[in-house]
Formats: sequence, structure tokens, C-alpha cells
Amino acid sequence: MTSMTKTVLTDCRRIVVKVGSSLVTNQGAGLDLVALGNWARQIAALNASGHEVLLVSSGAIAEGMQRLGWRTRPTSIHELQAAAAVGQMGLVQAYESCFRKYGLHAAQVLLTHDDLADRERYLNARTTLTTLLRLRVIPIINENDTVVTDEIKFGDNDTLGALVTNLIDADALIILTDQSGLYTADPRKDPNAALVANAMAGDASLEAMAGGAGSSIGRGGMLTKILAAKRAAASCAHTVIASGHEPDVLLRLVRGESIGTLLTAPALPLAARKQWLAGHLQVAGRLVLDDGAIRALRSEGKSLLPIGVKQVFGEFQRGAVVACVSEQGEDIARGLVNYNSKEARCIAGRASQQIVTLLGYGGDTEIIHRDNLVLL
Repeated sequence: MTSMTKTVLTDCRRIVVKVGSSLVTNQGAGLDLVALGNWARQIAALNASGHEVLLVSSGAIAEGMQRLGWRTRPTSIHELQAAAAVGQMGLVQAYESCFRKYGLHAAQVLLTHDDLADRERYLNARTTLTTLLRLRVIPIINENDTVVTDEIKFGDNDTLGALVTNLIDADALIILTDQSGLYTADPRKDPNAALVANAMAGDASLEAMAGGAGSSIGRGGMLTKILAAKRAAASCAHTVIASGHEPDVLLRLVRGESIGTLLTAPALPLAARKQWLAGHLQVAGRLVLDDGAIRALRSEGKSLLPIGVKQVFGEFQRGAVVACVSEQGEDIARGLVNYNSKEARCIAGRASQQIVTLLGYGGDTEIIHRDNLVLL
């Protein structure tokens, strides 16, 4: 056990776990129900101990291939989409059955890159996932392979795992594969290849060590995992690449055991996020706060509630960076707003319990959550 692993992973509350096709489908021979049950058991244990776990699972296309009797992965986009549609049924049914044994529900969440590129859809996806976690439901996430095209041709769930990690501000991304981790060279070809136990995510030398895809079932290789770790580090999440064949690998990693390759992010999540927000000199709008709201932000570390907002200036969409100012015009904070300008004007000065009545639909209780706010 290394002190670095113990410090990094034992403090992680929200974790994204990605499992590869070869682990889920037993090298393509249909879904491995024993393996799925094993992931469910470990995730249920983590959930019971207070961790929030999201599962990015490959295997839909591979399961569809098995159900359709296809021995090799087709090259036609439409056949791949058909395989994904068929396989997704079995994949989700199997996970739901496995988690039900531990008193948990699973939820299917299908995403495309467009969902994460569009700000409004990005925030909607984020809200859905955080709501599921609050309800103690395990999100089972996959690319929506039935409708995307380019993602099927060159995409991979390692990248999706990193994007989800960024999306919900996870503390760690655990990528489970059929390899033990990153080696200095391909261990299948070089007997002198050594496991890289610890490194910094984004280190350019790591990409030189990574090879191509290692399986005929999945599409990802070690390079995609290295690049996923680099992407996850953008929101300051740490990444572990480890073998899914290790007994109780998730439980052991979270306990602090050193398994596989740990790629650490260069900064603390909160510090990086606050720095990013503070750097926005141009804002989409302004919220004028009363003295009570300013005191709650500065002295108590609270979120900004609608009741503390006196006026709303500017036109902006949900997710925009806005300035929070005093009635005298003093800059108090910057933050990502949970409502657009029209909605913000409607609920300004009102109690959070009135949001549904005022807007006709429910939403966040805060105009700006404290995690998305930086004091100036």
C-alpha cells in the first residue's frame, strides 16, 4: 500500500467506475452474470458506506452480437446500431436484477457527445444523475449507440467515463480492464516491461507507453485510458487503471490498497473550480443580493437562495456565469446560475418552497449552489 493511494482514494466520496466489454461479456460469450453480480455486490457495499458510485458499462454491442449470433464485430453502422439496441435490453435487465438483490435500483442513462456539448442538455444530464445519486439509485451509463455514428466508429467508454466524471464533479475515475494497468512497454511483447504504479495524469510520456486496442470485443486500448485520465484531471479527478479480475478490486482500492496504475490530478477539485469561476471577468448577468444573503455567503458558506435576491439584471440561460453584487454595487461573488433570467426574476425574493407554484415546475432550491460559487 502506498501512502499516495491511501490519501487519494480513501477520501473519494463520488466515484465513476468504468468496466470494459471483455469483463462484462466474458470475452464476448454473452453477458457474464457472475461478473455483473460481483460488480453489484462491491458497489452496493460502497453505497452502504456512504460512497456515491456511477457505473459506465460497456457491453451493449457485444451482448447484441451474441444474441444475434454474430461472431465478429460488424463494420456497418446500421448493424452496430441494431446490435446496440438488442444488447442494451439484456445489459440493463441483468444489472437491475443484480442490484435488486442488495435492495438497490439501477437506472439506465444513455448519453451522446451532443448531450455533453450543449450547455442546457449538459445541465439537465447533471441534474438527473445527481438526483439519482441522492435517491440511492445506481446509474448505469452507456453511449447511446443506437443513434450515434462517429462514436461507434472511433468512440469508447473510457472517454465517456471521463466526461461523466467531469459532468458530476466526481472525485475519482476507476477504469477496470483485462490488463493489470499501464506498463512501460507492451508486456505481451517485452519481458522487461514494468508496471507504472504512480504517475501524474497528463504526463506526455505516458501516451508513448500506451499501445493500441487490446481486444477484438471492445474498442478501447490503453491509450484511450491514458487520455481519459488526462480528461478527468481537467476537473481534478484522479484515475486508477486496474484489472477487473482482481478480487474485490473496488473495495480494496477505496480502502487504500495500491492496485494497478494511479494517475493523480494536479490540483484539488475545489481550488481549480473556484479559480475557473473567479477568472470570468465577463458575466452574463447580475444578481443584487440583500445583506442577509451576503452574510450567509461570506460568513456561513451557504448557497444563494432565491429569497436573498432583490433584483436580476441581464439576459442569461441556465448555467451561465453571473455576478453577485450588493445593493451598493460591490462585487460579492461569481457563480453558475441554476435558472435562466426570466425564471430568476420570477422567483427572486421568494422562499424556495414557492418555486413550484411560481414556475409551474420544480427545480433546484438554490439559485446558485455553493459548490458553483466563488467569493471575491
